[in-house]
Amino acid sequence: MKQTRHRNTSTYGFSRASGLLQSRVRKASETRGFAVTRLLTHWSEIVGDATAQIATPVNISYGRGGMGATLTLLTTGAQAPMLEMQKTQIQEKVNACYGYRAIVRVRITQTAPTGFAEGRASFAAAPKADKTPSPEMQAASAALSNDVANPELKAALARLGAHVLTKQNK
Repeated sequence: MKQTRHRNTSTYGFSRASGLLQSRVRKASETRGFAVTRLLTHWSEIVGDATAQIATPVNISYGRGGMGATLTLLTTGAQAPMLEMQKTQIQEKVNACYGYRAIVRVRITQTAPTGFAEGRASFAAAPKADKTPSPEMQAASAALSNDVANPELKAALARLGAHVLTKQNK
């Protein structure tokens, strides 16, 4: 007669739901890009201009065993202690951007102040052009709105006309 060994466990063949869902959640978040591009393109809006000037997000990596990710920031050696004190605020702001606790840890990487800026793409918004109409355009649009009796409407039409004429001349 053959004897079989039975495994004595307290789980009775069940496993944790987090273990079953971990690979699926990771795969889904990787296919959606984990919103990394949003973090890069809106970095100054997310963490503020002061922090964005001294640090740049480099990488978001997953840990082996758990949920959540590590955000790696690049900064100079002189700014690293200041950034170290702001880790929790940065983590909260980035997680607020994602809408859930996506970032569990923030890691700071230091580098020299020169040498790495040449090959890096700039994600800063382009400076806004001056859209003030010229005095000639303002006078021309005021002449077109002379027949209007209401002074508020007349002023609004003059501003609108100046912007339209400026755009047409370009």
